[in-house]
Amino acid sequence: MPPLSLYIHIPWCIKKCPYCDFNSHAIKADTPEVAYIDALLNDLGKDLQLYNITRPISSIFIGGGTPSLFSPESFNRLLRGIEQLVSLKNNLEITLEANPGTFESHKFAEFRALGINRLSIGIQSFDDKLLKKLGRVHSAREAIVAAEIAHQAGFDNFNLDLMFGLPDSSPDSSKTDVATALSLKPAHISFYQLTLEPNTYFHKFPPQLPNDELIFSTQQYCQKLLADHGYHQYEVSAYSQPDRQCRHNVNYWQFGDYLGIGAGAHGKITQALPHNITRSFKPKSPEQYLSNTHKNGGADVISVADLPLEFIMNHLRLKQGFTPETYQSTTGLAITTLEPALSICLKEELIIYQDNHYYCSEQGWNFMDNVLEKFIYHA
Repeated sequence: MPPLSLYIHIPWCIKKCPYCDFNSHAIKADTPEVAYIDALLNDLGKDLQLYNITRPISSIFIGGGTPSLFSPESFNRLLRGIEQLVSLKNNLEITLEANPGTFESHKFAEFRALGINRLSIGIQSFDDKLLKKLGRVHSAREAIVAAEIAHQAGFDNFNLDLMFGLPDSSPDSSKTDVATALSLKPAHISFYQLTLEPNTYFHKFPPQLPNDELIFSTQQYCQKLLADHGYHQYEVSAYSQPDRQCRHNVNYWQFGDYLGIGAGAHGKITQALPHNITRSFKPKSPEQYLSNTHKNGGADVISVADLPLEFIMNHLRLKQGFTPETYQSTTGLAITTLEPALSICLKEELIIYQDNHYYCSEQGWNFMDNVLEKFIYHA
């Protein structure tokens, strides 16, 4: 059976950003923090029973929203409750998402003392003008202070989120953002392009973005800058110092299993046979989620016909790619079920086969959407 992770969704944030398509809601004075922790623990207990989980949890990721808005007392109750419900692996990675402007030294020191050992900080940019365009509530100075507080609180493992291809941005502004992030010495940097997702303000009212040529040259320069400073690109948008990859996200991309609890959370569980895989989902509305804690939400079994694309969409995000044996053991299918798309990608040099591994070439890596289209239309 594949490794098992736990994703916990806390959907409240200070305000909804115009580009954000995550399940997030503006926090209010009467946000039911205590009741929500109760619901999360009840949700986990139900899932453990429903899927007959006996495997230990290998990582926990608390996302949102801005989950760091919750109190240390709430996270203490949540983490201790999880310990009573399910076994946890030694050296457990526990990540908490946080946004600048919510950082208080004593609060984050308490988070660290509770066992949270990794932060993912939503910086996006160190340019005040660009932050305003993105609707962010923090300033460039607050972004720098957030990283400094993370260090002071004892987090030697934290991620800084950066975006490029922003409205009114230039190659120089992106280069400055990456250089500033490097000066703060995070263990991990996420560097990804802004996309205009459906059901967002930016999708309805698209801002003027840099042209594709500028975006590509900016990406190439910044990738080299990160590499020159010892940050290995192990996934499409993820760069880390040695042995500091986000283990939770790597489990996603290796098509591992994960329980998802909280409003709008999704999960993926393998049961018995390799091809018996279920995707679960919880009500998106916090109010509906809180009023239906006796239920498990919904679930869909992934059909055998959909397994090849599901596998490819995850594994090809990783530099290491996959072996035919990994494909067969994960899906229960022969590597020939990826034809003719695999042959087309090999012929067009989008994918390379070497040392029993299939992985994206530099061209395939930079144009991942083109690669995936081959498997959508030629599988």
